[in-house]
Amino acid sequence: MLFTDVIRAKRDGNELSDEQIQFLVDGLADQSIPAEQISSLAMAIFLNSMSFDEAAKLTSAMAFSGTVLDWSGEGLDGPIVDKHSTGGIGDKVSFMLAPIAAACGCYVPMISGRGLGHTGGTTDKAESIPGYNTAPGFEKFKEVVRIAGCAIIGQTADLAPADRRFYAIRDVTSTVESVPLITASILSKKTAAGTEYMVMDVKTGSGAFMETLERAREMAETIIATAARTDMKVHALITDMNQVLGTTAGNALEIAEVVEYLRNDHREARLDSVTLNLCAEMLIVSGLETDRDKALTRCDEAVTSGRAAEIFSVMCAELGGPSDFIDKADLYLAKAPVVRPVYSSGILTKIDVRAVGNAIIELGGGRRAVGEPLDLSVGLSQVAPIGTLLDAEKPLALIHAASEDDAAQAEQSLLAACETGPNAPPEAPTIIEILTGNR
Repeated sequence: MLFTDVIRAKRDGNELSDEQIQFLVDGLADQSIPAEQISSLAMAIFLNSMSFDEAAKLTSAMAFSGTVLDWSGEGLDGPIVDKHSTGGIGDKVSFMLAPIAAACGCYVPMISGRGLGHTGGTTDKAESIPGYNTAPGFEKFKEVVRIAGCAIIGQTADLAPADRRFYAIRDVTSTVESVPLITASILSKKTAAGTEYMVMDVKTGSGAFMETLERAREMAETIIATAARTDMKVHALITDMNQVLGTTAGNALEIAEVVEYLRNDHREARLDSVTLNLCAEMLIVSGLETDRDKALTRCDEAVTSGRAAEIFSVMCAELGGPSDFIDKADLYLAKAPVVRPVYSSGILTKIDVRAVGNAIIELGGGRRAVGEPLDLSVGLSQVAPIGTLLDAEKPLALIHAASEDDAAQAEQSLLAACETGPNAPPEAPTIIEILTGNR
């Protein structure tokens, strides 16, 4: 079989056969198909999409391109539940959610990704913690889940290797936003990780891959329908990404905000809402709770009691991080040499969040090429939410940069991404819809 025939088939709008999909996945896994041909097919799929059957077949083939974890012999006394986000700016939810869900009786083996397009990556953020091993062996991964109730690691070479390569190529070829490819990428990793239940955080808005509510619904419904064909039960929340989530954006800065949240020192309202609602839905989808209000209360108590922070500490230490990180994060996290405020005037009315993400990439906090090293210290803190009156006392944000020149460029980008006016816009809901697949 010639791979040019596979590209041509999808270019012409045809459905790929089982054999063609397996040929693609084998070529991804053993790298026998060159990146330029993979990127050509990715663009053809982006333009012509895939059917549910194609997406399900691609999901299964990529999941079984490497190791598939089996948790049946681990003696776990709760459901295997995970969460996945379609990506946004300031989205550090996983680091709070995993220990909260574990405190409520879930086991959360989370295989996370690196930055994709303009969005940050959970694996990159985890590597801001000194010593934290995002690539342990599978036996160690299972051990940490067994001991702590959760573990957040990166995708290893053995787990869905076909997706790992496809993911990296899509990141730098403007084909990230394809619904079937996002679906297959997410579900292949979750299937390979042995996930039984999952909650999707499908973001919509200027900082999301699905900018419109219609596209977000399509994504959520596609994930739910495709997962059902792989015997995984999925619920989805559509959440707002028309502004930065929380007060920080950038790897180490976001981890600092995670620590503040888990210590119950400061919980920004929108970040808190997204985190607790996703956690509550994990309890609902897995059958640990049937009432959302009770589930929300239970998740909140996991934070206020300190139990979630304790679990995070255990997970961090078991994966090689400092045992006292939750208490002394400020001593461990990298700090940028240049920190300066960005000022504007008027009420903040609109943010181009994608442009904010791109500004962080320009600072060195995200990738422009596959494998590019990151500066984990750079980014934004004290990010003002929409509706804030900006003046000489209240900045738009603090820029953390490697140099004054980088900070000046980021300032220009940030100011261009934001609009101000005399009146505050209506407050937008953070949780827009909850989809369960039941009609």
